[in-house]
Amino acid sequence: MAALGLPVLIVGDVHGDLERLFAALKPYPADRWRTVFLGDLVDYGMFGVGCLRYARDRKNSEVLLGNHEVAMLGALRDSSRVGFYISIGGHQHDLDALRQDEPLQTWMMARPLMLKLEDGTLCQHCGNDDYRLLLPEETSESVGTINTNGRLVLEAGDTHLLWEVMSGKGIFATQPDRLDRWLELTGSRRVVFGHTPHHGPRPALYHDGKAINYDGGLSRSHYRRAAPLAASVGPLPPY
Repeated sequence: MAALGLPVLIVGDVHGDLERLFAALKPYPADRWRTVFLGDLVDYGMFGVGCLRYARDRKNSEVLLGNHEVAMLGALRDSSRVGFYISIGGHQHDLDALRQDEPLQTWMMARPLMLKLEDGTLCQHCGNDDYRLLLPEETSESVGTINTNGRLVLEAGDTHLLWEVMSGKGIFATQPDRLDRWLELTGSRRVVFGHTPHHGPRPALYHDGKAINYDGGLSRSHYRRAAPLAASVGPLPPY
């Protein structure tokens, strides 16, 4: 559990590149920062489970599920999903390591889909409002309901449905009206996310900072050209 009052550090998609994750976090000691991982720690790079364990064990950190963690859990539970998991960058050795580590499985299953910070910042994996599909027509607590219903979907083994919810194209960058409706629905002031690489040197700010993309393409195994570490890992700016 993260200590309140610390400045917030956001970590976008890591995709198994443990070495670059270490380098990116070196300037930010764990006891001085509240670290929020936006998901997709696994796949493409060879050290997905290592990245999960590191994020879990880092002091003052919170970890969200990404669509690739969802796919990994699905393959773990249903052998017919292994082929799909491998096709999206998964590794059999990571799946085997997770199968042998029940505490890590339990921890992953308990990860939320989103987190709202005290300043009204909403943290989620994908820059899309498809999470609304996990909401009933009427609810007064959308973030908590999404997290609860997401966990129920995982427990029911319907990971393919959750994958669809969390894998949509990023729309917040180009559809400000839709972004505003999402912020109103979730009672948030702004949203930070990853999932869709922005290819810039720093996290990409959209619509006067109401949306920020932290997927700069950190993993050397996922992208041909290594991106600056600061494109995916950096302090949450004041708002």
